[in-house]
Amino acid sequence: MNTLTSTSTPINHRILVIDDNLAIHQDFRKVLNPVDSALAGELDDEEAAIFGDAPAVSRAMNFQIDSAFQGQEGLEKVRAAVAAGQPYAVAFVDVRMPPGWDGIETITRIWREFSDLQIVICTAYSDYSWDEISKAIGNTDQVLVLKKPFDNIEVLQMAHALSKKWQLTQIASRQMEELDALVNQRTSELREANARLTGEVAERVAAEDALRRSEERFSKAFHGSPVPMVIQRPDGSDCLDANASFLDLVGATREAVLAGTAQWWNDPATAGVLRDALAGKRLVRGLAASIRTAAGEVREVLLSAENLALANTPYHLLILQDITERVRLENELRQAQKMEAVGRLAAGVAHDFNNMLTVILGYASMMQNSTPQLDGKLASYLRQVEQAAGRATALTRQLLAYSRKQMIQRRPLQLNEIVNQTVNMLRHVIGEHIAIDVNLAPELPLIFADLSSVDQVIMNLALNARDAMPDGGRLTLSSSAVEIDEDYRKRFPEAQLGRHVCLTVKDSGHGMDAATMSRIFEPFFTTKEPGKGTGMGMATVYGVLKQHNGWIEVESAPGRGAVMRAFLPICDGALEEPPAAPSENPAPLAPREDVTILLVEDEEMLREFVSTALDSLGYHVRSASNGREALEVWAEHRDEIDLLLTDVVMPESISGRELAHTLMIDKPDLKIIFTSGYSAELIGPEFEQEKEHGFLSKPYLTDHLAQSVAAQLNPTR
Repeated sequence: MNTLTSTSTPINHRILVIDDNLAIHQDFRKVLNPVDSALAGELDDEEAAIFGDAPAVSRAMNFQIDSAFQGQEGLEKVRAAVAAGQPYAVAFVDVRMPPGWDGIETITRIWREFSDLQIVICTAYSDYSWDEISKAIGNTDQVLVLKKPFDNIEVLQMAHALSKKWQLTQIASRQMEELDALVNQRTSELREANARLTGEVAERVAAEDALRRSEERFSKAFHGSPVPMVIQRPDGSDCLDANASFLDLVGATREAVLAGTAQWWNDPATAGVLRDALAGKRLVRGLAASIRTAAGEVREVLLSAENLALANTPYHLLILQDITERVRLENELRQAQKMEAVGRLAAGVAHDFNNMLTVILGYASMMQNSTPQLDGKLASYLRQVEQAAGRATALTRQLLAYSRKQMIQRRPLQLNEIVNQTVNMLRHVIGEHIAIDVNLAPELPLIFADLSSVDQVIMNLALNARDAMPDGGRLTLSSSAVEIDEDYRKRFPEAQLGRHVCLTVKDSGHGMDAATMSRIFEPFFTTKEPGKGTGMGMATVYGVLKQHNGWIEVESAPGRGAVMRAFLPICDGALEEPPAAPSENPAPLAPREDVTILLVEDEEMLREFVSTALDSLGYHVRSASNGREALEVWAEHRDEIDLLLTDVVMPESISGRELAHTLMIDKPDLKIIFTSGYSAELIGPEFEQEKEHGFLSKPYLTDHLAQSVAAQLNPTR
């Protein structure tokens, strides 16, 4: 055990006298620092008589005395001495020191900073009483009172006694400090040892708690995750655990999954690919795969997997992301993009084909009209040409319907009435081997549609159903009003929000597989034998519904028949009387020989035919191949031109409509006839202001051309 040791402290002989009387200072110096040895010897004898020991050496010159004449000066000297490392041991302080602090206040202020200074109060009987002094300064064990006039021997006794007391106080203080330091050291060592033990225990507890929390967090995250996860043995024999999302995805019980009796891979090779990758310490991320649920449904998933060690046992952690809906939407988007591209192609083909059909039909008609008595074979040939051109014309109309470029006239219609009228005709077309049921909802809202287009939709859907039931069956047509909301639209992206009328056509035929359903609306796609169909029926239905801001949904499976649902938006208008149908063979008006027509057509053969036909009718013709050329012809023959016959879509960046507007600004009474192989470009708010102009749809016969020109030149007839 360590023992306390202290360095010996030399006796401090530094004394401070604080008194406003210079004579007092001189008296203290004479007493405490005498110049004659006789006085010193006398003092030594007195000290021996008091303390009982003979002094070893003389006490002369034993004290170092400093003087201060005011209390504030005394405080500054005490501060300076301590700062210099040579503190005073004793201070003799007079009680009265006017002006400034008196002795009591001086002692109080000194002890606030230096409490170990020994004090001798110099006072007379008329000054403070001892009770007053002790009450004022409080700490009386460091104070002696020296009465004035003082005795020299008493002064020396006090100086020696208090100096030794200061020394003993310093020694005791130092020993207490050393004792405190030793106690603090032992305490610190014990605390450190205790802290180490506590830390080791805490670390172990924390490690156990962290492990428990980690396992708990993993378990909660694993089982509560909406992402399907399963922990499987590397050989795939059984599973350690599976979360609820995984069980919902595969549709199996936990017992079956853990026992390894539930098999979910749609392609067994997927399990082998997974094991090989993980055996090579490779992470599996975003592997496209498919699973088959317990109910037999195939779901598309993205698979991620990695090695996992639990209690030193290897496992595979499989994470699956169900992307079935995303794949379906992507497929539908690709299908829509493909249909749109095919539609644009079909529109372009129909436009160009109509130009050629106009030439074919036109020249055939001109030959028949120009030769009253044709050879029998030649007349038959021309009729065959007209029939073939007529079939081609019908085909181009279907292409235009599919590409949503056909001319339509919408008005409020009652779908139930159209269905009833069409069914009467269908009974003769479909045949007696197929039964027809009609279930129409009463008080069905009106639709805003083109009558002939709706007829096309009903007829084509019914004929498609008939072809699916060659051995007979049942065809059901029904109607209903539906409200399309966001939930419905998530399942059918092509659906439009709001109120619609739904026409459902259901058959009991052989049904379709997924591959057939994905192509059913493509132009020229058919499952019939060659020569048995054009493959345009369902494509026409698709285009007509799209042009009416509707859509169609198909539900079918092999051997289960098919259900077609066609949706059309409703309108708030009232039923209108249908417009009068134009005459099939209107009587042509007599041409005017003084009329000049500006013909603008970019197709050369068609331009030559129309020019020839108009010339044969007695009109003067100025022709141009595009808008810029037409402007040049106009600049030269403006005054003589009475009518502009122009194609709508032309090259050279000037359309027929722009050309017509430019010429009408220059000549407001100019007559206009637009012609086009497809007519959607004329439908819109801009064309509403052009109803006074004529429109001639391609292909057309010479008689229709003559009638349109005459009607435009003579609007009152």
